[in-house]
Amino acid sequence: MLKKVTPLFLVAAVAACSSPLERRQANGGEDYVQAEQAPMLKIPEGLTAPPYNKEFEVPTLGPKANSALVGKNLDIRPPLQVLPMAEGTHVEEGSDNIKIVVESIDNSVDLKQEIFTNLDGFFAKQGISIRNRDFDKGTIETDWIENTEVLESSLWGSDKEYLLRQRYRFDVETRPHGRTANIVIHLVEHQEFYDGKEQDVLLSSEDKQRYTIDMLNSSIAYMSVKREQAIQANRLKQTLGINVDLVTPEEGAAYWSAKAPYKQVWERLRIVLPEMGFEIADMDSAKGLYFIKFTDNSGFWSSLWNDKQLALKEGSYRILLEDDGSPEETKILLRDGEDQPLSNDVVTNVYQSLSSLMKEERKLR
Repeated sequence: MLKKVTPLFLVAAVAACSSPLERRQANGGEDYVQAEQAPMLKIPEGLTAPPYNKEFEVPTLGPKANSALVGKNLDIRPPLQVLPMAEGTHVEEGSDNIKIVVESIDNSVDLKQEIFTNLDGFFAKQGISIRNRDFDKGTIETDWIENTEVLESSLWGSDKEYLLRQRYRFDVETRPHGRTANIVIHLVEHQEFYDGKEQDVLLSSEDKQRYTIDMLNSSIAYMSVKREQAIQANRLKQTLGINVDLVTPEEGAAYWSAKAPYKQVWERLRIVLPEMGFEIADMDSAKGLYFIKFTDNSGFWSSLWNDKQLALKEGSYRILLEDDGSPEETKILLRDGEDQPLSNDVVTNVYQSLSSLMKEERKLR
């Protein structure tokens, strides 16, 4: 049956289509492969040999060079470059593989789970089926990924197609501290078909590396987009106000309960405490401790905070953050320099200024 084609397609069909194998080869003849070494010019006795120009002299092969890489066996394509475009990633090249090192950008998010979620999203977007997924072992093995290309188009019959089929395995290794992980990709299976017939292709280590780098760059590019979205969402979250309640239990000292995760409350206090007149002398985020000093500048501060003077003596104090039993709530405790609770009246007084500043929405800087 005659196919309906456009004149432009007819012109393209006349041109010879190159196969993926031919694209890696240099154009032109290969007579140089069989070239023989010409003898040096013989100089008659009594005459001086002319100087030779060594500009085009072919250097001697090194001991590690593969002498078989000539003619069609020589891959002229430039090497692919690993592009760790995602925030918090960089490349480590080993002797037999290339791996991407991924660092955590948010301590509240499990790094391994983040990587698996991003890889799952990448596979879904690309329409890649998963053959095996083992979160505990840190492996994801894809099903066959097929790419078809028409090499010879016929007006009266079926086209001759080139089919590339591959399967990959992603290995994710998280280090014990949980803040860094490695991603390594392996080419598990590779098949090539032309016009329905499987081609006998022996991949070199360079070929395998080229394929894995291409897949690695695609997956990391997807991760880059998702990480940038997460960073922007976190920045927006930091601008939102945080509601703080005053809690006065029947037994024990009063404290404040902030309706936000620990990290968000910690970052907001770094802004709010100086605005309240506290100097941050030191801090320990691992222990949730702010070491602060208070100097009474009531004349200045009362003009800013609606004449709300803090009922505090000048001296050193501590702010302690604790989980309040919920991932979205954080307990804030105000103590003196000796780590002793302050009276409920003092905590209540300071709460008035603290709560108003904590719930203010801030602009992105």
